[in-house]
Amino acid sequence: MRTLISTAFISLDGVVEAPGGEPGYRNSGWTFKNVDFLPEAFDIKGREQKEATAMLMGRVSYEAFSPVWPAMEDFADYKTMPKYVVSTTLTEDDLVSNWGETTILRSLDEVAALKQTEGGPIIVHGSAALNQSLSDAGLIDRYHLIVFPLLLGAGKRLFSATDKDAQKLQLVEHEVYANGLQKNVFDVVR
Repeated sequence: MRTLISTAFISLDGVVEAPGGEPGYRNSGWTFKNVDFLPEAFDIKGREQKEATAMLMGRVSYEAFSPVWPAMEDFADYKTMPKYVVSTTLTEDDLVSNWGETTILRSLDEVAALKQTEGGPIIVHGSAALNQSLSDAGLIDRYHLIVFPLLLGAGKRLFSATDKDAQKLQLVEHEVYANGLQKNVFDVVR
């Protein structure tokens, strides 16, 4: 069974919206506007590209990443990696042609089936709504969180507000950096 890893830049109060400067959000670009850059705090991002064997995202994140990431040297390893987009509205004609193999999944059942296939870890970037659905369905196996020392208030959150039983996580890796960022890697305890 493949491991599904959710990776996110997240504020201390759980917001994941518009970390890279995406328009339409009051605090857009909070990852670089409000915290000093330390390269070592982002080493896990390079490791994710080397270790992942596929990428999963929702439609909104696909539409944000696909016009930009294929040409970015920072994301070169993702260019040839198989990508899966969970969407009920996206069509094959909506997919870009310069970002490698991309498959549209129509349901969480299809994500669960993908996890049962042979292969290595699947990384989930962005995709706040998808992350919430995956978590609520018990499909996420690990979280890679870079926690920013910010309170952003309103905004899309990584975790849903669904009333459910407590889900235990095990901290398997952590580090605190001089700029206040924290790397927290959690395995979901089953």
